[in-house]
Amino acid sequence: METLLDILKYILPSIVVLITAYVVLRRQSATEAARQVYEIRKTQLSTTSPVRLRAYERFALLLDRTIPENMLLNMDLPNMTALQLQIQMLERIRMEYDHNASQQIYISNELWLLIKLTKESLLQLVNTCAANIDKDQPALKLAEIIITAYNHTPNPPTEQALNRLKEEIKLLF
Repeated sequence: METLLDILKYILPSIVVLITAYVVLRRQSATEAARQVYEIRKTQLSTTSPVRLRAYERFALLLDRTIPENMLLNMDLPNMTALQLQIQMLERIRMEYDHNASQQIYISNELWLLIKLTKESLLQLVNTCAANIDKDQPALKLAEIIITAYNHTPNPPTEQALNRLKEEIKLLF
């Protein structure tokens, strides 16, 4: 029995020291790992923030460029027919959208869906307005119909998407 107590006198302090060393080392390694994760995130954030901000800027520009009034300002309306205007507007909307599609990885899924719905809504608006007049009519007539229809749309999809984009930017930055 006495030898057992002698053995415990030597083993018990060793076990306590071992457990203490284990706990201290484990906490230290967890703290070090957390610091490394923080440093990596900090580096990534400084790299990706400008890229994400540019993506938001590009989508704001896309939405602004696809507002019918803004599209029509850059077209040679007096020398076009309604059919030519319809085709050109549809091409521009699709081109703007396709040109910026790769930027979707930097925005939320909800905003991307809203931008896609905006594109589809604009395409539908142009096609619906064009269906109401003869294809050989002057482009100015179709332009007037499109602008009137867009301006009388309650809460146009482009404005909805722009507002959502601004809200998302405020949350991130």
